[in-house]
Amino acid sequence: MSALEFVSTVRATRAGLTDTLADVEGMTAWGRAHAAALGIDPGFVASEELRREVVELRQAVRALFARAVGPRAASGADAHRLPGFAESLDLVNAAALAVPLAARLEWPAEGVPLARTVPGEGTTESARIRAALATSAIELLAGPQRERLRTCPAPRCVLYFLKDHARQEWCSVACGNRARAARHYHQHRDD
Repeated sequence: MSALEFVSTVRATRAGLTDTLADVEGMTAWGRAHAAALGIDPGFVASEELRREVVELRQAVRALFARAVGPRAASGADAHRLPGFAESLDLVNAAALAVPLAARLEWPAEGVPLARTVPGEGTTESARIRAALATSAIELLAGPQRERLRTCPAPRCVLYFLKDHARQEWCSVACGNRARAARHYHQHRDD
């Protein structure tokens, strides 16, 4: 599960902003789609409390992303209603620390032994999900990819993305086309 996928649960469509995690059904579908990465059962069913906790964490991660892309503009989706930096940092760190991790040795009958890191026993599903998401955000923000983190400047786009090459300006080809079309329209509108 990448932190970018997590913060991209808020996106823009022709109808306006869409929040994949706006309701329990959306959270359930999203959780099931990312079950392996989140360490949860593929038959996962979200509760309203879990959904609220995950959305609160997402807003905190978006606040940290907004700071990371500075001085460039943050995503226009919610920059005006994000929690403060210190509060967001505390929430992300607390979520990551909530699940103790342990080394686990796995040794298949026809293979070599390998070590995996797994959540410790006795943690709640909500804590495991939030820890996985927070850890992903921490790894991105504390790693070399942070320098490549950008906000897409295309009209109506609210996504963050990782800049892959020096000339990349937008999160996707579609956003680049939309931005060029809007620029062309504004340049020729008064002709």
